[in-house]
Amino acid sequence: MMFWMTPRHLLARFSRAAAASRLASGLRSVAAAALAVSLAAVPAPAAEHGDAHAPPADSHAADEHGGHDGHGAPAKAIEPLPVKAHGLPVELTRTLQLLQDRIARGSTQAHLAQRQLLGHIEQRLIALNPEIWTEPENVRAAVTFALAGGGPAALRVLLKSDKAPEAEQPLALGALAYLEGREREARAKLAGIDPRTMPAGLAGQLALTQSALMVREAPAKSLELLDLARLLAPGTLVEEGALRRQIFVVAQGGDARRFEALAIQYLRRFRRSVYAGNFRQRFAGALTRLDFDSDRTRIASLERMLDEIEPESRRDLYLLVARAGLEQGRRETALFASERAMGLAAPDSRPAAQARLYRGAALIVADGRFEEGYEALRSLDRTDFVAADAELLDAALSTAQQIRTPSPVAEAAPAPPTSANRPIPESGSLLRAQEALARAERAMGAATGTP
Repeated sequence: MMFWMTPRHLLARFSRAAAASRLASGLRSVAAAALAVSLAAVPAPAAEHGDAHAPPADSHAADEHGGHDGHGAPAKAIEPLPVKAHGLPVELTRTLQLLQDRIARGSTQAHLAQRQLLGHIEQRLIALNPEIWTEPENVRAAVTFALAGGGPAALRVLLKSDKAPEAEQPLALGALAYLEGREREARAKLAGIDPRTMPAGLAGQLALTQSALMVREAPAKSLELLDLARLLAPGTLVEEGALRRQIFVVAQGGDARRFEALAIQYLRRFRRSVYAGNFRQRFAGALTRLDFDSDRTRIASLERMLDEIEPESRRDLYLLVARAGLEQGRRETALFASERAMGLAAPDSRPAAQARLYRGAALIVADGRFEEGYEALRSLDRTDFVAADAELLDAALSTAQQIRTPSPVAEAAPAPPTSANRPIPESGSLLRAQEALARAERAMGAATGTP
């Protein structure tokens, strides 16, 4: 299997695959050109078309055997298409991108192999003769590698060699500043570079980087750059990462309609991505921020989004939404999502028990449904749950008992106004869950080599 291969063998395998693909493409182009020329050079027989003015048969024979065209000139030989050899940095970076595109399609083996390949390519680039950096395409390949997760080491060596063409230095300096966390300098260096003028392998990656540098100061411009990254690198890990980011930038802005459209695209095209698990956790949190409680029409929107995935994954996502709804005090969202999850779970399964837990926790703070929620919680066995859910059950039962038997001080005090969205007190497990979601968000950006 691939992840047992050494970096050298892995690189050789992907390099052979890339070379074979380019060779096949070149041969198809040559064959198509040859066929077009031959069809144009040989007219259809006049008899087939009823042409009364066709030239004599011996004229065709002379052309056929004499190697001349219809005007007596020698036929031109078909030259093979020119193929330019690329430098090693270009080939190494293409190998990495082939691997990463498989990650976007869900290959866990490619994901495991990525770390070794990144280290191997970095060593090769650092060890190259400095003269190789006089070629602009090699400089751009090194920048592509660095932005795709390779880190800054190769760029430092490249710039230290002082061999990079002057025109390429802003790109390399800007990429290095970005990777080293000097955002202001990175923006200054990269802002004037149009990704559409870059090679195909770098164009989308550069737009993705520029977007990350703009997201806090100019979210609208950041979204435009994410659109451009997707346009320039369709079907790649760059597009997958750009679409993921775009969804959450839109969610923060509260644009529910665009959020729905982008989420459906992601769930249709990249739901098997290695990074889809982290996406779903963040997605659940983003859904609750769109306030399904106050806008019931968004419930239909949520259903349309989740209908794009298979039932088991849909059930798990509804559970994530229900849990996130409880954490954020969104009772209606938690109740809706937990009931949908129950409908997709086997009756005696752990997911069904989770759904009953989240539903009961939401019901005890719903007007007129306290007893229903309390009985549902009491029927659950805490040993059926993982630690975080067991702690949630304890917290919900404790809250329910306080609601049922208020303290004498509470009875003497004036009754507070009824709140339809009375939150459940947060347990330690809920706080840890929120921290875990934040860590997942940071880890997802780091996994593709961009924050």
